[in-house]
Amino acid sequence: MCGIVGYVGRAHATPILLDGLRRLEYRGYDSAGIAVVDAGQLDTRKCAGRIASLAKLVKKQPVSGSLGISHTRWATHGKVTDENAHPHFDASGKLALVHNGVIENYQALKGELIRSGDTKFRSDTDTEVLAHLIGKLYEDSCASTVDAPGKKARLFDAVRAALRQVIGTYGIAVVHADVPDFMIGARRGSPLVLGVGNGENFLASDVSAIVAYTRDAVYLNDFDLVAVGPDKFEISSLAGDISEHPVSNGGAAIARCRANRSHRMRYRTACRKSRRIFN
Repeated sequence: MCGIVGYVGRAHATPILLDGLRRLEYRGYDSAGIAVVDAGQLDTRKCAGRIASLAKLVKKQPVSGSLGISHTRWATHGKVTDENAHPHFDASGKLALVHNGVIENYQALKGELIRSGDTKFRSDTDTEVLAHLIGKLYEDSCASTVDAPGKKARLFDAVRAALRQVIGTYGIAVVHADVPDFMIGARRGSPLVLGVGNGENFLASDVSAIVAYTRDAVYLNDFDLVAVGPDKFEISSLAGDISEHPVSNGGAAIARCRANRSHRMRYRTACRKSRRIFN
């Protein structure tokens, strides 16, 4: 089973991402990696092997920033190599994506991308195809210059449009170098949890990865997408409808306890105010 951890906030992301992966180590994996965004730059470190090997690589070649995603991979497409480890990137190298699940029609999607002129594939994975597809849709939508809020909305729309073309299962987390303090998650058939903190938020494939950092969690449903900033989040469906979810107490979230009323009210109010992404 693969593992996903994402972070956006004020703290240094790398230790949180690595710690979250260690908490998912019991799930089994064959490679690991992280991608961190800072000052418009996207840096990645990934390798075949154990999380300890990734930690040594990061110590030797540090990455800094308060926005990032990380992943442990169990190979389904392609051999166990550094290139096939997650995160994967779009053709521009500015978008990073981690993915659990299987994209059944990735060969057809890849063929369409190649015919459109995108030949910069570096791995044998289905995940990289999805990263390229999202990246292409985003770049096409940003052909004219847009401001930062506009880029958030366009990136979110690109993820939604790409996932509408996908046949298969996914739990994903996405970041982009041009869109600071912002990550996107989505789920279909593979678990994904939003961790709600104070000035920071998290994504994870299992609440055990983030329970040391927050006691509040939102369990995404199939076909949910979530836009996440340091102090805001918005959940909507693949169809585009804003949806309401209870915030569960993370201390008992493993047992899936019901949320208390104050958390329900706080989130419902956020939903009413977030018909557009964070506006």
